[in-house]
Amino acid sequence: MSLTQYDPLANFPATFRNFEDAISRMLSEPRGARPWSPAVDIFETENELILHADLPDVKLEEIEVRVENLTLTIKGERKFEKNESARGYHRIERSYGTFVRSFTLPTSIDSEQVAAEYKNGVLT
Repeated sequence: MSLTQYDPLANFPATFRNFEDAISRMLSEPRGARPWSPAVDIFETENELILHADLPDVKLEEIEVRVENLTLTIKGERKFEKNESARGYHRIERSYGTFVRSFTLPTSIDSEQVAAEYKNGVLT
C-alpha cells in the first residue's frame, strides 16, 4: 500500500472558477427564491400608532393591509420586470417576490379606525 500526500489547494483555480460561475449564474436573474422584508418604522403620537413601510417599486394593487385579532398584516409583491433589450445583468442586489409582515397591535387600538395611505413608495 502506498501513501500519497493530499494537497487541498491542488485544484483550487478550477474549483474557484466553478464556484464563481455558479454564483454568477445564481445572481444573473432573480428566481424569486430570495425572500425580502420591507423596512418598517413604528412610532406612537398622542393619538395614533403610525407605521411607515418602505415599499419601493411595489404597485398599490399589489399591497394588502389587513387587521384581524389585533394583528396588522402587510402583504404584497415586488415583481421583477425583465428588460428584454438588456444583454445581461452585471448585478442584481434588490430582492423581488412576495413579502409578509405582521405586527401585534396594543389592545387600546380600535381596529375600525385603521387607515392606510401609499405615497412615493411608502405605506403609512
